[in-house]
Amino acid sequence: MILSGAVGAGTLDALSLNRFEAPGSESMAARDALARDHATGSPNLALLVTARQGTVDAPRVAAAGRALTAELAARGGVTDAWSYWTRGAPATLRSDDARHALVLAHLPGDADRVRRDLLPDLAADLTRDTADITVTVGGGDEVFRQVMQQARRDFLRAELIVLPGVLLLLWAVYRRIGAALVTVGIGLLAVLGSLAILRGVTAFTEISTFASNIALVMGIGLGVDYGLFVTFRFREELRRGLPVPDAVARTVRGAGRTVLFSGITVAASLSVLLAFPFPFLASFAYAGVAVVVAAVTGATLLLPAALALLGHRVERRHPPRPAAPATDPATDPATDPAATGRWYRAAVTVMRRPLLLGGGALALVLLLGAPFLGVRFGLPDDRVLNTSAPVRQMYDQIRDSFPVEEADALHVVAAAADPAATGPYAARLSRIPGIVRVDSAAGSYTQGRQVTAPAGARFTAASGTGTRLTVVPSSDRLDTDAIGLVREVRSVPAPSKVLVGGYPAELADYRDGVTSRLPLVAALIVAVTFVVLFLMTGSLVAPLKATVLNMLSLAVMFGALVFVFQDGNLSGLLGFTPTGTIEPSIPILMFCVAYGLSMDYEVFLLARIKEEYDRTGDPTGSVALGIARSAPLVTAAALILAASFAAYATGRVVFLQQLGIGMALAVIVDATLIRGVLVPAFMRLAGHANWWAPAPLRRLHHRIGLNEDSSTRPHPTPHPGPAHYPGSPLRPGPTGAETSQDGVTRTPSDLDAV
Repeated sequence: MILSGAVGAGTLDALSLNRFEAPGSESMAARDALARDHATGSPNLALLVTARQGTVDAPRVAAAGRALTAELAARGGVTDAWSYWTRGAPATLRSDDARHALVLAHLPGDADRVRRDLLPDLAADLTRDTADITVTVGGGDEVFRQVMQQARRDFLRAELIVLPGVLLLLWAVYRRIGAALVTVGIGLLAVLGSLAILRGVTAFTEISTFASNIALVMGIGLGVDYGLFVTFRFREELRRGLPVPDAVARTVRGAGRTVLFSGITVAASLSVLLAFPFPFLASFAYAGVAVVVAAVTGATLLLPAALALLGHRVERRHPPRPAAPATDPATDPATDPAATGRWYRAAVTVMRRPLLLGGGALALVLLLGAPFLGVRFGLPDDRVLNTSAPVRQMYDQIRDSFPVEEADALHVVAAAADPAATGPYAARLSRIPGIVRVDSAAGSYTQGRQVTAPAGARFTAASGTGTRLTVVPSSDRLDTDAIGLVREVRSVPAPSKVLVGGYPAELADYRDGVTSRLPLVAALIVAVTFVVLFLMTGSLVAPLKATVLNMLSLAVMFGALVFVFQDGNLSGLLGFTPTGTIEPSIPILMFCVAYGLSMDYEVFLLARIKEEYDRTGDPTGSVALGIARSAPLVTAAALILAASFAAYATGRVVFLQQLGIGMALAVIVDATLIRGVLVPAFMRLAGHANWWAPAPLRRLHHRIGLNEDSSTRPHPTPHPGPAHYPGSPLRPGPTGAETSQDGVTRTPSDLDAV
């Protein structure tokens, strides 16, 4: 842990900032052409100038505006700067009430250079309040610089809430402060270890700063999950009367394998994000895999050593443990306390009425997930920040006072076109609904008519051949259909080959690139986890069931995202501004994380059920006892994990609120409706078919599969029939019994029930 902390201390400085951009897309080619041939680009720095008295046309204000524009143009790192006072006073750069005007500039370079090296000093120097004007700094890069700063503050504040809360909940579960501290320590090791691993990965590839946030969120959650599972199993082995060294060894042989399976499943779910050709999303994959490696290492190496030192101090005080048990619950289920507990009774109740209770739970899950059918993916803007953020307040002023947002103009680059002959093309572009003005070398056009004289020099490439056009859309069109606007501009016939770029085009290409890969990513996640669960269970039905049920829990999460964040319900309580759309990157991350965590619980549950089924052959009693033994663990882990995620809902960035609320709800639904009702209902209806696989696959699993119980349980040679548990739905009756071909004795009523 000390070594991981030392190595990981420099990770944050080695991480990179990213933009929403799609490498290799048309918009990126347009950006490169603008920088190379025209020494300009989309304005990523904006200054809102407000006249303290009168209008922006007043002589003193106009002089101050021109001086400010010249000052900005002379700053290092700024290649182009223009304003209302230097471009012939266009109406699009002045507010409706003439009290505000804009100064725009282009700062070339990647997000690291612009946001870390240039913007901090520029923002500090240019924010001012003089006798004539007030200046506020904004722009796309400034927005997301403030988003990252606020996100970091929110994460640190949430962690200050999460760690004491998790420790308190663990103490409530264990009633032993030593066990609680050790489990929190595994979570901290997962965070520090993942940061150390990411530090090494940065030597080979670019990692987004958001990866550190993923390490914080997932590190505590997975570390505590795995710590709980191993510690619960250790306490169970101690209750069987084993000496501490034997209990530790047996715990690692059994629970350690399950933790390894779970880690492989979670890592596989997150690693498919590498299928996206975007550094921003690939960073989530690197961070997720690093967290899993660190958490599994801590749970299988550090934790067993700590348990060996703690010994019986891990157990509850004065546990009801016989000094020398006459029977082992592992081989005599009738003596297992789990077979008489409330979780066992709940599972039996569900399995007695699987269609009624399972159908009701399914209907509720589908109802909660129904809002997702109306999802609309859109583009992020300053409204991901709380209204208290200065840059958010600036853009609220622009939306209220300006007819258009010229900083969000589309840029069309025609490398082989004659600048003087672009008039007809500009006129056609200006006829597109929602286009306010098109500026070109042949002049400016509105609704197909030329409104200003030609301005060839400004729009002609430095080489003298090739030109560019600026297409200025209305704010309403950008808000309602930015993607459609980009497509319409690209579909207008051009005199030569053109490239369409600009901020809306970059976000549209990014969104299209993400959504086009969604089917592939979903298929990869299902395929990889299907293989892992087959290797654990030897069944084709169990992985299929797990996949379907996991999708149901994810549907609830996405339904909540649409209901709350897209449609704006609870926006007043949470303090965010709904935009009517969902940015696709965060839901994709949530899908991978939630799917992996759902499989996490599925692995814990299936391991215990499969263990009992392999030993007894009872398809119903094994489900009830497996759930009874794992439900306290899953419930405690889900409660702690949900509380950890919920803390992020207190943030002031919509992305974090989505992550916190969506993940907390997914964990709660998965641990209650899915694992508590739908799993026993489905497995009761499937019976022995739960563990079915074709003969060739059974032989394959026998050769390469891994079973938790293979080294922890002595397999009795062949058992005469299933063991019968107290309250089991299938139990032998005193009279009228029948024996089926599988050797199981049942009463006629039991046969009817089957």
